Amino acid sequence: MKVILLDNIKGVGKKDEIINAADGYARNFLLPKGLGVEANSENLAKLKAKNDSKAYQKSQDKEAAQKVADKMEKIRLKMPVKTGENGKVFGGVSSKEIADVLEKQYGIKVDKKKIDLKETIKELGTRTIDIKLFEGVIGKLKIDVIAQ
Repeated sequence: MKVILLDNIKGVGKKDEIINAADGYARNFLLPKGLGVEANSENLAKLKAKNDSKAYQKSQDKEAAQKVADKMEKIRLKMPVKTGENGKVFGGVSSKEIADVLEKQYGIKVDKKKIDLKETIKELGTRTIDIKLFEGVIGKLKIDVIAQ
């Protein structure tokens, strides 16, 4: 019997996947527990509409992320830090600080976990960092770390 899964089931399949299940397993377990529905024409049409909607939404999100990435290319973020007498930086610039300044100054909201920063920036100068905005969309941001 063909069944459309409504939830992820370990060892069986993932949500919205169409599987071939044994008749007894489908009638006695999957359907009564609400883990799946029979793959008839009505349910297949609903699944297709749902998948089309997801694909459209994903394309819209990717397009928006690409616009943000293009906007980031033009930004040169200035990060003033406290330094000692020989130019040594106290503390450093973390991904959280970068995300906060980016949101305050340019209105671009980015999750700090998406900023590809191996370790805090502890030197003055200019560097380019990558920010993962969406699947396959990476924004490049120039940061000037300057003495305060």
